[in-house]
Amino acid sequence: MKKIERALISLTDKSGIEGFAKELQDMGVEILSTGGTAKKMRDHGIKVVDVSEFTGFPEMLDGRVKTLHPMVHGGILAQKTNPDHLAQMKKHGLQAIDLVAVNLYAFEQAVADPNCRLEDAIENIDIGGPTLLRASAKNFQDVTVLVDPADYPQVIAEMKKQGNTTLATRFRLAAKVFALTSKYDTAISAWLAKVDVASNPYFK
Repeated sequence: MKKIERALISLTDKSGIEGFAKELQDMGVEILSTGGTAKKMRDHGIKVVDVSEFTGFPEMLDGRVKTLHPMVHGGILAQKTNPDHLAQMKKHGLQAIDLVAVNLYAFEQAVADPNCRLEDAIENIDIGGPTLLRASAKNFQDVTVLVDPADYPQVIAEMKKQGNTTLATRFRLAAKVFALTSKYDTAISAWLAKVDVASNPYFK
């Protein structure tokens, strides 16, 4: 079983991240991150590689584009036992990403504010996060994906025992991802369906 060597961590809910990241670092895992998550880990003495450094491409469009890059998604989606995938990774200089810990912009919290404008709601629709999660969950054979800090202890315990998580754990965590992204998209579509286009100033 291949050990987890590289993790991508980008979180809205940063609870427990210091301890989790410290455990990963102590096991020799390279940590990639962005923005506030990277800052919080660095503030706690954890070495972090910015995603922009990893991809060689800067964040842009007010942070709308950070992780949407082949260096990231190729590293996540490549099947590590597929010789053709491995050859393509080598050809294009892709590096495997073995663990992804991501949670999403707080859309439901944002729209719970009665003064939330449509443009504010739109900016709280996460794009990169669900894409990372779905890619990781699809490739659960090779990638451990986390959306809930409550799962950190089990992942760390399994890694300490064998260097990686079990396939059963990766499958359970992947199923949790699809439940979350389904709920997230349902919340967005339900809120947008209530927008009165005729009276909303956004459309004036």
